[in-house]
Amino acid sequence: MTLKSLVSEPLLHFLGVGAALFLYFHLYGSGSGPASTRIVVTAGQIDHLAAGFKTTWLRPPTDSELTDVINDWVREEIAVREAMAAGLDRDDANVRARLRQKFEFQQEDVADAAAPTEEELRAWLTAHADTYRGEPQVAFRQVFVSRDRHGASADSEAQDILARLTQAGSTARVDAMGDPTKLPLELELTPLSEVARIFGNDFADKLDTIAPGTWSGPVDSSFGLHVVMVRRRVEGKLPELSDVRAAVERAFQADRRKRRITAAYESLLRKYTVVTERPSGS
Repeated sequence: MTLKSLVSEPLLHFLGVGAALFLYFHLYGSGSGPASTRIVVTAGQIDHLAAGFKTTWLRPPTDSELTDVINDWVREEIAVREAMAAGLDRDDANVRARLRQKFEFQQEDVADAAAPTEEELRAWLTAHADTYRGEPQVAFRQVFVSRDRHGASADSEAQDILARLTQAGSTARVDAMGDPTKLPLELELTPLSEVARIFGNDFADKLDTIAPGTWSGPVDSSFGLHVVMVRRRVEGKLPELSDVRAAVERAFQADRRKRRITAAYESLLRKYTVVTERPSGS
């Protein structure tokens, strides 16, 4: 017998196993909610149970297996109704958490029903520009002065180099000045985070404040002193929506879900009167 023929008959296999129980619910119950004694196993429910079996076992259930699955679902339905009628769900933190989760998932499904429009995504990108703006970049040259080598005279040495470079101008050669170092003497446009990785955060922060085109310093780092000239600075640029659309859409949808849940709670709260009692002795 096929699944289709089983559904089309009045659950003969199921009734063969649980006829008395099911017949009682069918004849004497009324309604089909959690407080009802009537349990209806619909054709759609059977299809759902069969699909679940197939997902687990990678094959459709036999007639006997499907009957067992249906019987198990009926037992679960009975257990849930009886447990709720006995109030077993009321003080169970796990049950409460699961019910809240399912309620909020339902609200999220409502929020996700409509895809965001192009206008909504553009407005989100504009409103959260700092999140998506590209990182500032800087190009610079530097001459290194070692505190370990010069000790207390390192500052005066750096000032002397600064004076000579200022006089020589922006095209001055720096390879013969200062102390030997493995640090790069020149970097083309480089993100500030990469500058910080190489020279340290304090150096990168200071570099970001120096006007381009003139020698400046000395600038401290964990390595020593640096006389620097910022050649060029490019501020972070807000990307086109097409370049960050996936990230913007994820953030927009997450925010919309959150707002939907908040709105649902605020609306439903109007139905309730909340009384908060003080603990005894407080």
